[in-house]
Amino acid sequence: MEKKILVAVAWPYVNGPMHIGHLAGAYIAADIFARFHRLNGDKVLMVSGSDMHGTPTAVIAEQEGVAPIEVAERFHKRMSDTLKSIDVSFDLYTKTSTQNHKEVSQEIFLTLLKNGYVFKEKMMQAYCPHDNRFLPDRFVEGVCPYCKNPKARGDQCDSCGRTLDPKDLLDPKCKFCKNPPVEKETEHYFLDLPQFSQKLYDYISSKDYWRANVRSFPLSWLKEGLKARPITRDMNYGIPVPVKGYENKVLYVWFEAVIGYLSASIEWAKLTGGSWEEFWKDNKSAFHYYFMGKDNIPFHTIIWPAMLMGYNLELNLPYNVVSNENLTLEGEKFSKSTGNYIEADYIIQKYGSDQVRYYISSIMPETSDTDFSWKNFVDSINNELVANFGNLVNRTVTFIERYYDGKVPEGKLDKDVEKAIKDSFAKTSDFLEQARFQQGLAAIMELSKFGNKYFDNQKPWVSPKESTNTLFNVIQIISALRTLLNPYLPKTSHNLEKLLDLQQAEKWEYTPVKVGTNLTSVGLLFAKIDEKVIPEEKALMLAPK
Repeated sequence: MEKKILVAVAWPYVNGPMHIGHLAGAYIAADIFARFHRLNGDKVLMVSGSDMHGTPTAVIAEQEGVAPIEVAERFHKRMSDTLKSIDVSFDLYTKTSTQNHKEVSQEIFLTLLKNGYVFKEKMMQAYCPHDNRFLPDRFVEGVCPYCKNPKARGDQCDSCGRTLDPKDLLDPKCKFCKNPPVEKETEHYFLDLPQFSQKLYDYISSKDYWRANVRSFPLSWLKEGLKARPITRDMNYGIPVPVKGYENKVLYVWFEAVIGYLSASIEWAKLTGGSWEEFWKDNKSAFHYYFMGKDNIPFHTIIWPAMLMGYNLELNLPYNVVSNENLTLEGEKFSKSTGNYIEADYIIQKYGSDQVRYYISSIMPETSDTDFSWKNFVDSINNELVANFGNLVNRTVTFIERYYDGKVPEGKLDKDVEKAIKDSFAKTSDFLEQARFQQGLAAIMELSKFGNKYFDNQKPWVSPKESTNTLFNVIQIISALRTLLNPYLPKTSHNLEKLLDLQQAEKWEYTPVKVGTNLTSVGLLFAKIDEKVIPEEKALMLAPK
């Protein structure tokens, strides 16, 4: 039975360029998963887009004295370009400022209101008398009540990681005029989450295949007791609340951004003539996988499922929520203020997309925080990609060019080689189905190591002209690696297709290379990195920005 796989990837704020933590948090994992399922014969729809209405974008706009949409469009283009440069294969990467997204979001809001899952209530909110306006959470700064960081925001403290509310801050001030805010009454719409408590408990309890960190988070929320959450805010930038009298309010960004998975699917269908319903209304063969960092777990395990339950019971709930932990850099948290960060564009352009994809995949923070270090990055490329896989390809091709005129010699697939190839496909497939990307990559590299060991044991250099079977078998191993590595290293896979005169991989299976095939030189697959770049890159990180 053909499966229909929705790969739904977190929507990034458009408030700056992407760094490698973003790539490790969601985008590379999602792309590996989508590419694997396409090869596996499944119908895949991979969607995401830029979250255009976040308060971080509004903050930058205020500082620059321009309209928020101007800032949003600037970084939306840059993020789109970054994701293309790292070869993330979206079927649609859109944005939350489209008319389509506005219409879908407002329709869901009105339906939840009609169905009795949204209610009005007055609340106290930070208000700046000097600027004569209500202050969104990021417009308030102060001292963190927990770690005493003097630069905590009204939504979070970057120093200790605690989620905050503006009223929690000590010595709060308006971010822009630096005057202390007061609390003022305002009226907002709330999502009545307590109504969904039992349904959500039953839903989450059945997901025993979720990662432990993903499952425990919402269960702890449910144990503490869910509270209604405001879904509108006093701002003039965002999607307008479609209710008379609420002209100066917009839908809260956390409420409308998750709707993007549905609105993007609908937009894709309009653009391509495809059917979004087959991905969203088939509860037998359609499966939804959500990819994000751990900060987004509650939005995708509690809030979005509750919204779907209240809106339309025909629509599929998340089948799996694949959330990664954090990536640190040289043992420290990412921080622009200290220079401890690496822009994605920089490392991709300097070292190549497949090299970046390989290293991040090998250290992906799937169940715990992992660390990016320049030394480990260089060692990984030199000792694994170059010395293991690159060496296997290079030595084999060089041998065939020298002794067999560049043509694949005659041979028969050895049983141990055939078994190694079959085992590698089976193991890798199992790991990727479970979204265990580190282990999937390790299983693939084991086949490459097997190929090098087979080459060494057969010793073709002893009798070069009588080693046809050895070289034929190693070429078949390389052909298998061409497909296995496709989800991880798409450019390298394409180069191997050129080398072996094969069509683009369309199935998750080994394609035999025919005797007599002319090998087409593609040069070295990977270049060794000089270790002197390690101190240079570290110094560059700490240089004044």
